[in-house]
Amino acid sequence: MTKFLVLSSLALVLMAATFSGAAEYKDVTFTFKNAAPVVFSHELHLSKYNKNCKVCHSAIFNLREKRHFTMAEMEKTRSCGACHTGIKAFSVTSGKDCIRCHKGTPKDIAFTIKGLGATVFSHAKHIAKADGNCRVCHDGTVKGKNVTMAQMEQGKKCGSCHNGKRTFTVTGNCERCHKGFKTKEITFALKSVAAATFSHNLHVQAYKCADCHSKLFPFRSVVGKATMGDMAKGKSCGSCHNGKDAFSATGDCAKCHKGFKPGNITFKTDGGEATFSHEFHLQSYKCADCHTKIFPFKKGTLTATMADMEAGKSCGTCHNKDKDAFSVQGDCGKCHKM
Repeated sequence: MTKFLVLSSLALVLMAATFSGAAEYKDVTFTFKNAAPVVFSHELHLSKYNKNCKVCHSAIFNLREKRHFTMAEMEKTRSCGACHTGIKAFSVTSGKDCIRCHKGTPKDIAFTIKGLGATVFSHAKHIAKADGNCRVCHDGTVKGKNVTMAQMEQGKKCGSCHNGKRTFTVTGNCERCHKGFKTKEITFALKSVAAATFSHNLHVQAYKCADCHSKLFPFRSVVGKATMGDMAKGKSCGSCHNGKDAFSATGDCAKCHKGFKPGNITFKTDGGEATFSHEFHLQSYKCADCHTKIFPFKKGTLTATMADMEAGKSCGTCHNKDKDAFSVQGDCGKCHKM
């Protein structure tokens, strides 16, 4: 009996030695798109907890559930954040302790933008400005999808710091982030009128990007087109092209609409067709004499009766009883093909 107990005890010792020698605690590596890998050391953590695996498994980590946790989840005591709270171990919320897990130099991030090339965000440059505190940015401000320039101007993402107070503003300082940025000409194709081309190169000789963007124009080229009527009221191009700061958008058509030749306009009336010849009238008048004091730029938006004209409206402004031109009264055949 004594011999059996000795052999049994020896067998248990050998089995324990066998299992102990076979146990391997490998490091676990977590990879990230824009950062160096994070390596979790089983050996380091087991040495702190007397090799008691149950401290983490499965109280914190379920081996059957293979998923990664975000930093936001860790800050809510999930995953590593269960112990790394600043009490048992350094806190995952400490911006200057990020490098204790995230070894190596953080990578630059390139944002590819259609028509503007790539914008590169330098982690190294910004970390130096933040005195090594990652949480200056990684506090929930930069999470989520990419945002537009308009959203940055409202204080989102880069705009939370680049607001003209903490550092240069995202509004108008295009070339500081968009390296090699070259402005392009924008052509507006218009129905029945010669195309109008806006030259960035010409305008940036006298103005800064911030003078127009985005007080007057959003950064996207095809957003909220304005009519000539709108410009005449000081909107869009008309905010500068007002006859004071620059030539007026009202009446100087050929300066923007190169090769512009206004055509004839035919009005179908009960008294026969009446044709208005732009070419004939431009021999004596300028565009600004009629547009938009008397007529809007878009045809069909203003109709006048003969009675209105006799009262001095529409064509009757000039065709006023032979003072400026023949009268609309009595000379019907001059306009109407009867």
